[in-house]
Amino acid sequence: MDFPERLKYTKDHEWLLVDGSTGTVGITDFAQSELGDIVFVEMPEIGAFLEQGKSFGTIEAVKAVSDLFAPVSGEILEVNALCKDHPEQINKDPYGQGWLVKIHISDVHQIDQLLDVDSYRQLTGK
Repeated sequence: MDFPERLKYTKDHEWLLVDGSTGTVGITDFAQSELGDIVFVEMPEIGAFLEQGKSFGTIEAVKAVSDLFAPVSGEILEVNALCKDHPEQINKDPYGQGWLVKIHISDVHQIDQLLDVDSYRQLTGK
């Protein structure tokens, strides 16, 4: 199980990579392995505003459909078109080409509420 130290994590298994006021969001290696083969992703449009902890889309796997939850609040800057057309990319590379959205973080203090890698490992038991 891969948990990069540079990322922040949610209890709902999303990750956040912070670069200034921009955040890249995806689901963790743990989440994709639990879901199994991902077949569809529903994501918001560019310009939509995400609210921390609220659902911003869904991810559908052969086994189940799960909500995607925003790790922080902010406006959608970019949506990963590759994952819309090839959702299996999330299984193959959840921290690379399998990212979901990029957002402009509206409140950087919300980052402090997220889990660090050690806390996330404890949560998953991995």
